[in-house]
Amino acid sequence: MDRRKFLCSSAVATSTAAIASRAYADSSSKKRRVGLIGCGWYGKCDLLQLMNIEPIEVVSLCDVDSKMLSEAADLVASRQVSKNRPKTYGDYREMLAQKDLDIVLVDTPDHWHALPMIAAVQSGADVYVQKPTGVDVLESKAMLDAARATGRVVQVGTQRRSTPHLIEAKKRVVDAGLLGDIAHAEICCYYHMRSRKNPPNTPPPAHLDYEMWTGPAPMRPYNELVHPRSWRAFMEYGNGIVGDMCVHMLDMVRWQLGLGWPKQISSTGGTMVDHDSIANITDTQTAIFDFDDLDVVWTHRSWGAAPDPEYPWAGIIYGDKGTLKLSVNKYDFIPRGGGQKLHGEALIEEDKYPTDTKDKKDWNLELHVASAIRGHMRDFLDAIDSRSKPVADIEQGHISSASCIMANQSLKLGRSFKFDPATHTVVGDDEATAMLKREYRKPYVHPSVS
Repeated sequence: MDRRKFLCSSAVATSTAAIASRAYADSSSKKRRVGLIGCGWYGKCDLLQLMNIEPIEVVSLCDVDSKMLSEAADLVASRQVSKNRPKTYGDYREMLAQKDLDIVLVDTPDHWHALPMIAAVQSGADVYVQKPTGVDVLESKAMLDAARATGRVVQVGTQRRSTPHLIEAKKRVVDAGLLGDIAHAEICCYYHMRSRKNPPNTPPPAHLDYEMWTGPAPMRPYNELVHPRSWRAFMEYGNGIVGDMCVHMLDMVRWQLGLGWPKQISSTGGTMVDHDSIANITDTQTAIFDFDDLDVVWTHRSWGAAPDPEYPWAGIIYGDKGTLKLSVNKYDFIPRGGGQKLHGEALIEEDKYPTDTKDKKDWNLELHVASAIRGHMRDFLDAIDSRSKPVADIEQGHISSASCIMANQSLKLGRSFKFDPATHTVVGDDEATAMLKREYRKPYVHPSVS
């Protein structure tokens, strides 16, 4: 099939209908035993939306911050049907050793995604892991290998694939062939989200096990940016704005257009404006993901204004018959040369789920994203019941995550990466291939056998 046409076929239509059906299916009557690793902002968002769609039993919680852990346990006890307070752990290995969980949610900082996810599937649990899948490419590949070796279902938190208005846009515009020939897409983030602070280093708070928090990452002096929310300021723990925001938009476009691995990846940029902050991630970066006859081009700039204030974090797909703009808040299709415009907005369900209003006030639940999390969780549970691949299966998460990681590595080396997914090497470039696996801090052992 010519990817540039993207005409509606019966197979695509069936797949889209299945996604939508799973996203809104009735809850299973089986009471599942669930554990959460990482009880911060998005850990609570994910777990409480899972509780909203099914009367699960939250058996255990794990976090290296004892204060955050205790508060999360109290919150869960107040929400779950049984009113039981979950068991609490400071080490995920102790929690998983109990082997009493059907499902594990991994909502840690990025540098702690791989090892808990792999341990969880090896313990017999199905896993929902936040994006990106790993911090390095072979770490991410090891997660995929572990899921396949154990036969467990793994859903990655790239929930744009379960966002109601984006499912609608895919069906009404892309699958219906309204875009015509497609050869270019732009993805972007112009949020001013790079930290501009320069706090002093201090001893970690008594309630934080900073040694365990750091885990396999390089040990940095503690300062207030590290925990609980601003750790993305440092490349030691993630992949900057590309690893945080590009992975969502790249994955969204890949899903919309049915794309696999990019054939070549290149990136340029750096810290162009804000040289005073302690943050070591880029404030300006462009990456090109080459899919043969279609380029997907990423741009982020954490300063200045967005070219389109209505779509500051978005994917824009250009066809010869029209343009489709996609974001977490809405979509707009603008036909070329006149014709019917199409528009859709995020599904907000405060009346149906009144706890959303409280959760927005208490820890900034994004109301426009809550329905997407619920849909993603419903899809995950349905895949568990049918022992099938969910819409954001670990392989899809690996492709999107690894592609973003390699964009950063391309910038660092100053040359493009031609990646071979069969061998997981960069073609003709031993130095670039060596960068696909980072060094783990001892005594932690990298999960890749390569």
